[in-house]
Amino acid sequence: MTAWKIDQIPDLTGRTAIITGANSGLGLHTAQALGTAGAHVVLAVRDVDKGKAAAATVPGRPEVRRLDLSDLTSVREFAASWDGKLDLLVNNAGVMFAPEGRTKDGFETHFGTNHLGHFALTNLLLPHVTDRVVTVASSTHRFVRGINFDNPNLTGDYRAQRAYGQSKLANLLFVLELQRRLSETGSSVRALAAHPGWAATNLQTRSPNPAVRRLMEVGNGLFAQDAKAGALPTLYAATQDLPGASYLGPDGPFELRGGPTLVSRTTAASDPTAAKKLWTLSEELTGTTFPLAKTG
Repeated sequence: MTAWKIDQIPDLTGRTAIITGANSGLGLHTAQALGTAGAHVVLAVRDVDKGKAAAATVPGRPEVRRLDLSDLTSVREFAASWDGKLDLLVNNAGVMFAPEGRTKDGFETHFGTNHLGHFALTNLLLPHVTDRVVTVASSTHRFVRGINFDNPNLTGDYRAQRAYGQSKLANLLFVLELQRRLSETGSSVRALAAHPGWAATNLQTRSPNPAVRRLMEVGNGLFAQDAKAGALPTLYAATQDLPGASYLGPDGPFELRGGPTLVSRTTAASDPTAAKKLWTLSEELTGTTFPLAKTG
């Protein structure tokens, strides 16, 4: 896989892809690559004006639609407006190292946006999906021992790095349980995950802590690959023939940079019991459920 390049993406003419958070960084490079390959790309973004500016750089005839993953009403409105088939859903958007806060529905910002927003969006759009769902996770899931099921909002025990890591662990558990459910129903749709390694995007410099911001700036200069390279694992997961529940990341030392390859998860991210428990909790919190009936 190390020699794989963007120009090896197959012809995607006639296929439709939604990419959340596609107005900048990894999402924009993903949109540009899929558009170059002929896909009809929908940029699902919170700021429509920024989305339109980004869409001007995407080949083809991209669409821009408003989606605020921190607001379940917005998620429902976006999904309700969708008509027709959807080949690919890329759950890319996210927040990182944000100060303690709550989404419009009262969830901890990282957990509510990075996980619950995408959980609800996927369930609501799944009847339209024909090929696969790719969720962007992070190697920072390795620094979290498990989901705090008793206190997922981390009330009274908030640390930005812990909150972000928990949301990324949730992404991987979500993919694991989603694939189990898809397989159980006999669906051909696949759920996969990818992480960019250390990719220089605007996420790392948004921490409210000046020391963390400075550390990230130094790290970007020393270790990071650019966002275009960081998008490669997502693009590989989105376009290549891979088993469901595959996890892609860079093949370099410590998975910081390099070409896309299959990578491992922690034991916590591979726990089917925790994945089922998280799914049940997420259904309760979002009011959305897995929409596909069992076959046979």
